[in-house]
Amino acid sequence: MDLLLPETAAAALTGGSSWWDDLDNSTTAQDRIYYSLAALYGLIGAVALIQLIRIEHRVPEFGWTTQKVFFLLNFLFNAVRSIVFALRRDVQKIEPEVFQHVLLDLPGLAFFTTYVLLVLFWAEIYYQARAMSTDGLRPTFYMINGVVYSIQIALWLLLCWIPIHPMLVLCKLFFSGVSLLAAFGFALYGGRLFMMLRQYPAESKGRANKMKEVASVATICFACFLGKCIMMCFAAFYEPADVDVTNHAILNFAYYLLLELVPSALILIVLRKLPARQVSPINPLH
Repeated sequence: MDLLLPETAAAALTGGSSWWDDLDNSTTAQDRIYYSLAALYGLIGAVALIQLIRIEHRVPEFGWTTQKVFFLLNFLFNAVRSIVFALRRDVQKIEPEVFQHVLLDLPGLAFFTTYVLLVLFWAEIYYQARAMSTDGLRPTFYMINGVVYSIQIALWLLLCWIPIHPMLVLCKLFFSGVSLLAAFGFALYGGRLFMMLRQYPAESKGRANKMKEVASVATICFACFLGKCIMMCFAAFYEPADVDVTNHAILNFAYYLLLELVPSALILIVLRKLPARQVSPINPLH
C-alpha cells in the first residue's frame, strides 16, 4: 500500500492540473471570469464616483482638492478596466498587437498615478508639519509621472517597430520597476508620517484614528505594489505566469482580484470619511 501512495498523489496532482487547464481553455469559463472582473471594476468605479459626488456636495467651495482628484482618477481607472475586460475578446483581436498592450497596460499606469497621489499628499503633510518647503513636491510628482509615461510610450513604439519577445520582457520589467518605486514611496512617506503622528500627545484629537488610517493605507498599498513588482518580474521570464493572456483566465482573475480590486476596495473603505462641512458665518442681522 505504501508503494501506491506516490501514484495516488501524482494522480491527484495530474487531475488538479487537468481541471485547471480545462477551465483555462474553456471559452465559457473565460467569458464568465472576464465579465466578473468587468462587473467588479464597474462596482468599485461606481463607489469611487459616488464618494466624489458626496465630497463635492459637502465642500464645493474647495475646488479640486487632492482628495477629489484621487476619487476621480479611481473612477476613471476602474471604468477603463471594466470596459476592457467586458470587451476582452475584441481587444485580443486588435491589430497591430501593440495596441492590445496599450489597452491592457495603460490602466496599470493610471493605477500607479492614482495611488502615488496619496504619497504626494502624505509628503506635503509631513513637510508642512516639519516647517519644510513643499514647493518641489508637486513638480517632482509630475516629473516622475511624465518620465514613467514617456518611457512606457517609447517601449510601446519600440515594440511596434521590433515585435520580438525580448521587448515584451523589457516592458514587464519596466512595469515591475515602476511598481517597486510606488511600494518604496508608500514605505518611506507612510512610515515617516506614522512616526511623526506617534510623537504627538496621546490625547491629541484624532491622533489614533489618523495613525490607524495611515498605517492601513500604507500597508495595503505597499503590499499591493510589491506584489505587482514580484508578479511582473516573474511573468517576464516564466510564460505560464503571464497575465493579460486569454488562456490564463484563472491567473488573471487572481492577479487582478488580489492586487487591484481588493486593495482598491479596502482603500475606499478606509478613506470613506467625508471632510468636515464648512459652517457659514452667522449673519448678525438674523
